[in-house]
Amino acid sequence: MAGFRDVEPFLLGIYLAAQFAGAITGAVIVWIAYKQHFDATTDASAKLTVFCTAPAIRNTGYNLITEIIGTFVLVFGAMAMSSPSSSLGTLDALPVGLLVLGIGLSLGGPTGYAINPARDLGPRIAHFILPIPNKRDSDWSYSWIPVVGPVIGGLLATFIFKLL
Repeated sequence: MAGFRDVEPFLLGIYLAAQFAGAITGAVIVWIAYKQHFDATTDASAKLTVFCTAPAIRNTGYNLITEIIGTFVLVFGAMAMSSPSSSLGTLDALPVGLLVLGIGLSLGGPTGYAINPARDLGPRIAHFILPIPNKRDSDWSYSWIPVVGPVIGGLLATFIFKLL
């Protein structure tokens, strides 16, 4: 929405910092809660999947398109649900939560549906920094897809929502 001037540009940095701080903090909390499991597990790839998404089939174009579609559906749907005429009062977040569930059930298989750059990159950074025994690399070669795909999907959804 900042790309279409619906949010003050100076707030974008604050929002991004808050989302990344929350994502990294959440990943550290999960690591603390499951530290014994991380210590006992020998499968380095399984440890990584706790922190970030990964494609079932690695194909840059299709993986990027899947992230664009998932984020488009999320942003477009959330914008439609958050219009003043569709207010549910204290239940406003419920339809968006159900939308995220639906996206996960339908598009979770191909890429793990990051649908938010902070959701993947924040925990991936935590995986890189944390002293997890016998961990693998943080798969930086794939890490740009769950960042760029959601940005493109969000921009497209906002553009089309404003057109309609």
